[in-house]
Amino acid sequence: MPAYAIFVRDSTRDPKELETYSKVAPATLAGHPVTPRVAYGRHEVLEGPPIEGAVVLEFPTFEAAKAWYDSPAYREAREHRFKGASYRAFIVQGV
Repeated sequence: MPAYAIFVRDSTRDPKELETYSKVAPATLAGHPVTPRVAYGRHEVLEGPPIEGAVVLEFPTFEAAKAWYDSPAYREAREHRFKGASYRAFIVQGV
């Protein structure tokens, strides 16, 4: 059953850190079974607070999504995301 890693950017704190993150994060996907589905495209918030953008990554299983998120490469990369912006991130199992 597929699973989706979803990242919602609420607000930017440090654009330089986000720029670094955008350069290093894609390489962390290598070797993981992932299909990018959404990456900061056009959006409209229908309920809740405004967002700056969103990313949706599809994995074949919940465990595969967690394995990527917890990988040493992504743990290092995400430090730039933590410094650069306020995000909500979660993994949800598909149907």
